[in-house]
Amino acid sequence: MWRRDRVFAAGCAAVVWGPAGPVPGGPFTAHTTRHLLTAVAGPALLAVARPLTLVLRLLPPGRPRRGLLRVAPSPAAGWLLFPPVAAAVDVGGLWLLYRTDLWEAAHRHPLLGGLLEPHMLLAGLLFAMAVCRLDPLRGRCGLPLRAVTLPAAGAAHAVLAKSLYLSGPPGTAFAAAGLRAGARLMYYGGDAVEVFLALVLAVQWYAATGRRRARQAARDAVPAGTR
Repeated sequence: MWRRDRVFAAGCAAVVWGPAGPVPGGPFTAHTTRHLLTAVAGPALLAVARPLTLVLRLLPPGRPRRGLLRVAPSPAAGWLLFPPVAAAVDVGGLWLLYRTDLWEAAHRHPLLGGLLEPHMLLAGLLFAMAVCRLDPLRGRCGLPLRAVTLPAAGAAHAVLAKSLYLSGPPGTAFAAAGLRAGARLMYYGGDAVEVFLALVLAVQWYAATGRRRARQAARDAVPAGTR
């Protein structure tokens, strides 16, 4: 339990440090660092800490807890937490931000810019929870589907980073050195978090395989005449 609490605290620290803390580098490199903390690394840590289970444990009996218990197993939540849908929401939103005029519009309209941070956080958390599937969620999504969705989303994120290495978001004029440094950070940082999530899936696969073998061994140990 204490390990989960520490992972949750680390995820919260990453999410808070992203928009508020000082980060090194030029404008685009600093933005990429904030993006990785807020939308990639922080949500991955929070998802591993089982946020739904933790919140349900902390909430006292009452309307908020009952509302969460109604929403979590709802069809809408199950659809959003279907791994391919969650990946499309997360990575698709990043492609819209960096490869369309959305970046420029967000800097011209403060309200739109203010909405981007919570959107990236929630989209990243949605994807990480859909892939890890550690909380009690609606629907069954087996390891094969999640294991395929994770590298597919990682590849789309990597292609986006490579495209930013060549040219910045439309309507921007970042220095070439800063743009390339930020793109490299996005590329390798995304890979690191993908490996972290892949390890979570590997542990789940190992545990599931061990349980199946234990059940099979127990059945084999029972004499045929007593079954």
